[in-house]
Amino acid sequence: MTSSTTIEPHSARLTSGTWWFRSQDGRLAPWQLPNPALCVWMVALVLGRFDLSATHATVVDGIGRGALLVWALDEVVRGSSPFRRLLGLVVLAAQLASLVLG
Repeated sequence: MTSSTTIEPHSARLTSGTWWFRSQDGRLAPWQLPNPALCVWMVALVLGRFDLSATHATVVDGIGRGALLVWALDEVVRGSSPFRRLLGLVVLAAQLASLVLG
């Protein structure tokens, strides 16, 4: 008796680009648009390049960091592919470390 479904070995799945970069419905998903949290972070990044007063620079930096934390947490929880969940975890860990280490 032959089975119509095959189970892919775990190690083969981990090295498969399809598994890492595609959502469960098969769409290629390294990024998705629009992404409001990333848009807020990018605007804060651009505004931070201007010569701002110390108070305004602190506010813009805080908004940017907050938006990046929201994006990273969202990717960890709801990321559409393993790559995006891993990327969210790395960014979340880096942002938390920068907050703790100052």
